[in-house]
Amino acid sequence: MLDMTTSAQKFDVVVVGGGPCGATAAADLAKRGYSVALLDRDGRIKPCGGAVPPRMIEDYDIPESQIVAKIKTARMISPTQRHVDIPIENGYVGMVDREHFDEFLRVRAAEAGALRVTGTYTKITRDDEGTHVHYRHKESGESRSMTCRMVIGADGARSNVAKAEVKGGDKIPYVIAYHEIIEAPEGGTDAYDPKRCDVIYDGKISPDFYGWIFPHGKSASVGMGTCIDGVDLKKATADLRATAGLTDCKTIRREGAPIPLKPLDRWDNGSDVLLAGDAAGVVAPSSGEGIYYAMACGTSAALATARRLRTGMASDLKLSRKMFMGEHGQVFKVLGAMQNAYYQSDMRRERFVSLCHDIDVQKLTFEAYMNKKLVAARPLAHLKIGIKNIAHLTGLVAETKV
Repeated sequence: MLDMTTSAQKFDVVVVGGGPCGATAAADLAKRGYSVALLDRDGRIKPCGGAVPPRMIEDYDIPESQIVAKIKTARMISPTQRHVDIPIENGYVGMVDREHFDEFLRVRAAEAGALRVTGTYTKITRDDEGTHVHYRHKESGESRSMTCRMVIGADGARSNVAKAEVKGGDKIPYVIAYHEIIEAPEGGTDAYDPKRCDVIYDGKISPDFYGWIFPHGKSASVGMGTCIDGVDLKKATADLRATAGLTDCKTIRREGAPIPLKPLDRWDNGSDVLLAGDAAGVVAPSSGEGIYYAMACGTSAALATARRLRTGMASDLKLSRKMFMGEHGQVFKVLGAMQNAYYQSDMRRERFVSLCHDIDVQKLTFEAYMNKKLVAARPLAHLKIGIKNIAHLTGLVAETKV
């Protein structure tokens, strides 16, 4: 639907932010028959490797046209340049380009009945008429507002909705991510494989996170992230490109943005605002994966909002966090522990890559990634991995011991 908003219009829900989370929530609510406005700034592309698991492609009916590459191998690279190639069995990891993927989701939300509004959120006010979402209209530059019963804040890490409306919403920890989208060498090179994702665990690239080289078909995403001030993100990315023989490839665009590291303890204001996606902190620790979790959070936010609108009970908003963390909280806990254990020094990173040689580690890790669930059916494998973890973390084996 086209943006024809006036201050007289009233909506059941205004969704602030048109990324994967906000667009998913808007589409789900519109399909349920609620009047929805989707407010998005437009023109901003989030820095993102673009990896999406098979479960997301299936659950959210992502068409083949949005998958720009199919990854068959993941390469883990250590500080000493040792590497482990992990084959992706029984499927592939899909890659999307956020420039086109996010717009696809916004169009789908509009087709479901949501009204797209292009502008920048400024504030929320309330009076006897209801809750008013104020924004600066992109084309006219005018200050406008929309009246609604509920607001979903899906406006990303360092969310302005969260800061103003939800207790603790201004205290979310985050990584600063930076990447460059480049023209990929046709057919690949000795160091670059268009069907392989490279993940670089090296303190020279990132002292506390990792670097990446992710193919996107005719282009590629090369980038890194860090929590530490003073790290030269552009130099680190240039070093990554040089190592992979990609220095001379044309740079299409450069992007940087914060990525949250931990879900907030509270996602709602107890009344008429619910946070979702990056605004709620739902990016996987260790991997930084966010697209699937953003869309899953959009689904839970839509369900909780619909229930709140139906029952009139503000406590129903807590259902969103309860549902999401019930499904994914254990995975986040395990990944957070892994990041804390292995990302703090090059010695630990070297040990982590050694651990990735283990076939059980490979199988369990990718089964969990592909299906978004921890695999509990192989207790002996879990025991073996636990023993190897202890051996590496306590220094009982050499850094390069497989």
